[in-house]
Amino acid sequence: MNSRRALVSKVIPFSCVDGPGSRLALFLQGCNLRCKTCHNPWTIGRCNDCAACVPHCPHDALNIQAGRVWWDDATCQQCDTCLQMCPQQATPMAQRLSVEEVIVQIRKVAPFISGITVSGGEATTQLPFLVALFSALKADPQLQHLSCLVDSNGLLSETGWQKLLPVFDGAMVDLKAWDNAHHRFLTGRDNALIKHSIRWLAAHNRLSELRLLVIPDRCDYLTHHRELVKFIRQLGDVPVRINAFHAHGVYGEARHWRSATADDVEPLAQLLEREQIAVIRPALYL
Repeated sequence: MNSRRALVSKVIPFSCVDGPGSRLALFLQGCNLRCKTCHNPWTIGRCNDCAACVPHCPHDALNIQAGRVWWDDATCQQCDTCLQMCPQQATPMAQRLSVEEVIVQIRKVAPFISGITVSGGEATTQLPFLVALFSALKADPQLQHLSCLVDSNGLLSETGWQKLLPVFDGAMVDLKAWDNAHHRFLTGRDNALIKHSIRWLAAHNRLSELRLLVIPDRCDYLTHHRELVKFIRQLGDVPVRINAFHAHGVYGEARHWRSATADDVEPLAQLLEREQIAVIRPALYL
């Protein structure tokens, strides 16, 4: 039995938006990007027990014990006040779950799902847990039929992907901007490693989906469309999912940015389709 644990922000037993089919989605806490457009910003940091949230909880679901912040699930009303108050962009509601505890939850829904997707935050920041979980699933006769996918920002070394290679079925990777400087403006990090991850995954038949994010007036894909198209063509038969930025749930300056509409998405979608690239458009716009 593997007792390795991960800091988990949420488990969704049935999701139809985190990969193909109905899937259990496991959201791990912590991210190595600081995206201005993140609509789950409380998954970025990790609680450091500063207790800034405790006195503001209107339901007394938080308290301090032995210098640590404790969350009372039974009392909590999910009002998310603590998320708004946290200076770390974290949540006191994250739980440390072992591989076994996650597998117990997977078994409950296994007959009704086609696989699991581990997301975040950034799933690969807890790589040892990810490898242990997928290894356990692949070794279990009752669960090994479930596909194991990662929803990733791509900021993982080739060595890290090699560790995952034998036990996972694919990754859905975001490329938030083509130009490195613009990517740094949007996320706080360079994108050279992300592009390398995308190429490496495609070369090893593990790139399930490339994702592009359309942000009105702050999107550089069309400016660099020749380089982008050449890059995508080299990946082989990989679908490109275009996501539409929406300001709902976003913190900081991006909460004032305009949400994307179909009119914002279509120029990029049509350009890629003219180049014989398979495009998945947003299912809805907020």
